[in-house]
Amino acid sequence: MNKHHEFLKNEGNAFPGKTYIEELLKPIFNDQRDFLFEAMFDIHRAHVIMLSEQQIIKRDEAKIMLVGIEKVAKTDITQISYDPRYEDLFFMMEAKIAEEIGEELAGKIHIGRSRNDMGVAMYRLVLREHLLQLIGNGYRLSEALLEQSERHVETYMTAYTHTQPAQPTTLGHYFLAIYDIFQRDMKRLWSAYETVNQSPLGAAALATTGFPISRSRTAELLGFDRMVENSYDSIAGADYLLETATAIMTCMVNTGRWIQDFLLYVTREFDAFKVADPYVQVSSIMPQKRNPVSVEHSRSLASSSVGEALAAIQMIHNTPYGDIVDTEDDLQPHLYRAFAKANRVMKLMYAVISTLQVNKGHLKAMSEKSCITITELADTLTRNYDINFRKAHAIASQIAQRTCQEQKELSDWKIEEINSIIQEFIDVSLTEDEWKNIISPEYFVRIRCIQGGPNPDEVRRMIAERKRCLGERLHEYEQIGDELIKKMKLLRVFLV
Repeated sequence: MNKHHEFLKNEGNAFPGKTYIEELLKPIFNDQRDFLFEAMFDIHRAHVIMLSEQQIIKRDEAKIMLVGIEKVAKTDITQISYDPRYEDLFFMMEAKIAEEIGEELAGKIHIGRSRNDMGVAMYRLVLREHLLQLIGNGYRLSEALLEQSERHVETYMTAYTHTQPAQPTTLGHYFLAIYDIFQRDMKRLWSAYETVNQSPLGAAALATTGFPISRSRTAELLGFDRMVENSYDSIAGADYLLETATAIMTCMVNTGRWIQDFLLYVTREFDAFKVADPYVQVSSIMPQKRNPVSVEHSRSLASSSVGEALAAIQMIHNTPYGDIVDTEDDLQPHLYRAFAKANRVMKLMYAVISTLQVNKGHLKAMSEKSCITITELADTLTRNYDINFRKAHAIASQIAQRTCQEQKELSDWKIEEINSIIQEFIDVSLTEDEWKNIISPEYFVRIRCIQGGPNPDEVRRMIAERKRCLGERLHEYEQIGDELIKKMKLLRVFLV
């Protein structure tokens, strides 16, 4: 027997072939079991309750159905594995329900619905929980960022542009900047939640049903905020997946950028941050090493989360606008993995930031180097001596160049030397106090008290405002979570 005939013999002559089972049905079954099991049974419950209330099935039938559904829902999923008698988890569970309540009643459970609207509803229910979990971890990290910001409103440091020392700021100002972009990430995740938390149930295959079902009732029972009204849209629309993926991607890209900063700040050369001992690893050969592996892994996981989310987007790209497997079981695990990795990043960085040690003295010393207060010389000449800013900038640039050429710092210059350089351009002499202010990071920061600037009082004002807003958001988050928990508990003990 040649290889081709042997292959055909092993595959079988009816659907599903052995390869189809091994490479598709088994992996998909396992994903459905691991991620969709509870959502499937919640939908069974809600649908039966609605059918009874709409008098499509009898009340006593519904009671029997719910008892059978409840019994099968208690199945230990670790004991479930693929069975070639059933195409997927849905048909296996339908058969188990039939064993409990009989084929006749089990067959009525599927009145007025399709695997299409049921599948989309399951995905939305699961993604809803993932979004809430990530938002919760995000808020926890937000609190840590605000705490560090408040702790360091007067911790002076160098800010960088184009990777070069630019101007003095404070660590509190820097942490607050991270916090603000992180809140925009949270807003995007909430927007995805609002898009996801809409019910497709009742759309059936895509054109609804001839039975007098109540779409709004199943939506209410399952804790959906509203329906996807157009039944075709309910099945064909994939923007809830795209919005979820892009929200995760944006959050992780933004987070990865400041994590990269942390990996620079913990180097011996920067010596700005020290990661607490529980989150560093000593080298197996170099005992002096304190490897910031928690931060490294966070950066890697953030990038991996982006990759998983991008895979979901690419799987949707150029697919037909309708029911299609590309948006279903092969795609969903990418999003689940994206969430899982994003959550790990949030938890790891919460631990790192909450316990972070800051070398204030070294940060302050570095903020006095590299001529980074020189902008204030140009400003002082313009503000105090009515010199046009371009000319003042040219003078400041000349002093910065000479400082670098002579391998000095601004603090090394005597006021007479500075005035001598200035007078090569204009007839102005700075006072000793003016020069001391010009070379002072504290003065540089203090005078920049414009809204949003690094002035400590302005940063404290921003922190107070953000604390208030975060408190409101946390309260809303807890209310939404509590309400969903109540609804799902009620659904699971509902008596028709």
